[in-house]
Amino acid sequence: MTETEQNRTQHPEETVAPSRRTTKRGGGDPAGRGRTTIADGVVEKIAGMAARDVVGVHTMGSGISRTFGAVKERVPGTSKSVTRGVKAEVGEVQTALDLEIVVDYGVSIADVARAVRENVVAAVERMTGLEVVEVNIAVSDVKLPEEEEEEPEQPRIQ
Repeated sequence: MTETEQNRTQHPEETVAPSRRTTKRGGGDPAGRGRTTIADGVVEKIAGMAARDVVGVHTMGSGISRTFGAVKERVPGTSKSVTRGVKAEVGEVQTALDLEIVVDYGVSIADVARAVRENVVAAVERMTGLEVVEVNIAVSDVKLPEEEEEEPEQPRIQ
């Protein structure tokens, strides 16, 4: 009996070739069995929801995007866009975010921005596992108490 034949009888799991081993089903780390990719839009939704949860944030986005968003929301079958005012760049293990917010009059903008940043980082890292490397916040407006909500005029006929 040759050495290869002896090897096969002593180690029946190595029947393919003496130099190759078969692996047991289910063995090893499941995390190493493929890739997970997260779309920019997913991170934008998470960040948008987290930013809106902060007291002092009136709304998200610039005046123009809010106007277009309000018009778009009136179209049947569409919903409120939680990604308005949020832009994400997602890599394999990191993400960076740009947020545009409108704050309520009378709040400390620095405190609101800090709270938004903390809430967004915590939510995105917890839900995606991505490292948030930066959250840039642009305050584009202040909502004054006497200002009416920026909604398009109601149509007379529905």
